[in-house]
Amino acid sequence: MIRALLWDVDGTLAETERDGHLVAFNRAFETAGVPWRWSAAHYGRLLEVAGGYERLLHDLKHRDAAPAGSAAREGLARQLHRLKNGFYEDIVRAGELPLRAGVPELLAECTAAGVPMAIATTTTPSNVAALLGHHLGRDWRGRFAAVVTAAEAPRKKPDPQVYELALAALGVGAREAAAIEDAPAGVYACRRAGVPVIVAHSHYFPDAVAGARAAGPSLGSGAGWRPAAAVPGTRIGLEQIRRWCA
Repeated sequence: MIRALLWDVDGTLAETERDGHLVAFNRAFETAGVPWRWSAAHYGRLLEVAGGYERLLHDLKHRDAAPAGSAAREGLARQLHRLKNGFYEDIVRAGELPLRAGVPELLAECTAAGVPMAIATTTTPSNVAALLGHHLGRDWRGRFAAVVTAAEAPRKKPDPQVYELALAALGVGAREAAAIEDAPAGVYACRRAGVPVIVAHSHYFPDAVAGARAAGPSLGSGAGWRPAAAVPGTRIGLEQIRRWCA
């Protein structure tokens, strides 16, 4: 029996990578006066590196116009990351990052059924607060029994740290929970933590990931899922997640 639901954030709750973080990074580059911008395709490749700051450092190593010394590159990456996070919050407040289809309904179903939920992400606390505060209100934390972010889990996915901490905070075993993810790194983190995982494909991660109990295009519809949903015409709910994880 699934007694708790664990949520990833970026790409899972909303299409934050394509419509939020990428836009914010390019605004940060412009504001800082650096002579490059990230294309959608290049950013997709950079997503193989977990963490925005780490992504910046990786990219700076391959930029001729970037500082030559590692200390200077780290300083520039910190500056750009701070700017990016501010622009990301502006994008969220402007209403440009809606929750993905089926997400509000599944959140509400868990609350009504008394199924505790946790956020399990290695993005920054400010990014989580901006997104969930906008959509769920000032008391958004009260909807979740645990919120684990990069502040508590500095080891990025696919390291299982964030899921191990979330399980400990909820007081449930790995097989008593299910996770909702979109990216391979998140799936691997779940597998290493022993947590069954359901994958709702996102823009940058449209393909099935080995090890997921089920994968499909959207929580908002039962169509296109593998294994097939019991009722393809309806959204993915708790009962269907329990069927896949049984």
